[in-house]
Amino acid sequence: MRNQPKYSIFKNTTYAINGFIDMLKNEMSFKIELILTIFLIPFLIYIELDLINKLLMFITLMGVLIAETINSAIERVVDLVTLEHHPMAGRAKDVGSTIVLLSICLFLVVWFTNISNLICL
Repeated sequence: MRNQPKYSIFKNTTYAINGFIDMLKNEMSFKIELILTIFLIPFLIYIELDLINKLLMFITLMGVLIAETINSAIERVVDLVTLEHHPMAGRAKDVGSTIVLLSICLFLVVWFTNISNLICL
């Protein structure tokens, strides 16, 4: 049986906030991507696109932050298991990095497609 505390939305929210603060303190990539997000959201609100395209752009923007968070979680678990270099540990971390890379590629394709369509109009 898992040692899991009783469910509480307030405790779970606190855990999530603590994780977010930890990411801000310890993950430079997350900080950079968050700053990019903070600058792009007002731009996204301002540009004249239909709601579906704006939502798609927002989802891909948030997807980068989500992917970075997943990657950091994978890296921390791997480091918890072993600090020694092990091929499987390296492969796990590489897969986490691939998650981030794919989310960035998706973000770029969606954003450049929508921006180029906006410019061509």
